[in-house]
Amino acid sequence: MRAPVTVIGAGLGGLALARVLHLHEVPVTVYEAEPSPSARPQGGLLDIHDYNGQLALEAAGLMDEFHAIVLEGRQAMRVLEPDGTVVFDRPDDGTGGRPEVERGALRQVLLDSLPAGTVRWGHKVREVRPLGGGRHEVTFAHGGGLVTSLLVGADGAWSRVRPLLTPAEPRYTGTSVVETYLFEAGTRHPATAKAVGGGSTIVPERDGRAIFTHRESGDTLHAYVGLTEPQEWFAAVDFTDAAAATARIAREFAGWAPELTALITDSDTPPLLRPLHALPDGLRWDRVPGVTLLGDAAHLAAPNGEGANLALLDGAELGRALATHPNGIEAALAAYEQAMFRRGHGTAASWDTAGHGPGHGER
Repeated sequence: MRAPVTVIGAGLGGLALARVLHLHEVPVTVYEAEPSPSARPQGGLLDIHDYNGQLALEAAGLMDEFHAIVLEGRQAMRVLEPDGTVVFDRPDDGTGGRPEVERGALRQVLLDSLPAGTVRWGHKVREVRPLGGGRHEVTFAHGGGLVTSLLVGADGAWSRVRPLLTPAEPRYTGTSVVETYLFEAGTRHPATAKAVGGGSTIVPERDGRAIFTHRESGDTLHAYVGLTEPQEWFAAVDFTDAAAATARIAREFAGWAPELTALITDSDTPPLLRPLHALPDGLRWDRVPGVTLLGDAAHLAAPNGEGANLALLDGAELGRALATHPNGIEAALAAYEQAMFRRGHGTAASWDTAGHGPGHGER
């Protein structure tokens, strides 16, 4: 019987790992801090690429389920000037190789593919410490704990597992985004809906300001309003006062077309601040027995369209290595890490220049 695998984090990467291990009859348990699958919204759309994310889903045997949740037409892309002028307009002809799905729907596909009890909800990690010989002790905030000989940190940007391997920590990229939503956009916000079109629209960075928008299901426009400012600048904005925060952010876009600034001023939700952080590009570590990382825990970057895809592929490739490598667990982990380091290197790019906003193929 193969050694049981302990996974911390039930994001896309951790679940892809669990699914591939399950297919190969390797015992696996996933521990997740959230109390339930529906404890919080899972974010916006993801474009799942045919050269990484879809390869992972194929390895997981879930391509039919993936195709069933694709939102047709969302690969359309527009680039606008701040005055609303369209400078690039690419329709969705079905050949782009990056179909869009809702993150929550994709996560549910992965959850549904696992046996009941694989994911243990409400297990927030308090501490992880090495015991020697590749064994690690994990203790949880509620007081329980476990000892494992094969630990995988799939627990995102602020991973509790990462310090076992490297002292590196995420650093602020210099840019934050403010999330807004317009509901029933075609009816209630027709000018903005027309400007955005049927898929995604980006107004590239101009003087440290940018807007990325995508059309989600249910005629919803989800916008990421980017501002390149130090964190102290945002600390001076009272985001507990939605009206005041909206007005302050909108002032930074004075002179932009009203159909674009409406994404800020007419938001149907309070503005939500999301600072963007990244790990050092090309981060590596020496092999530590019995533990590894995947996804954002290993190679967090500013949103660039690759984060969720890389996490999926990390999970699938790690699962395949652990299940099939002929020379045992440590050789499997070493081979996985070397390939993962190469995948993660060089993906750091600003979210607007990459043509993908946060949540769009992102984390």
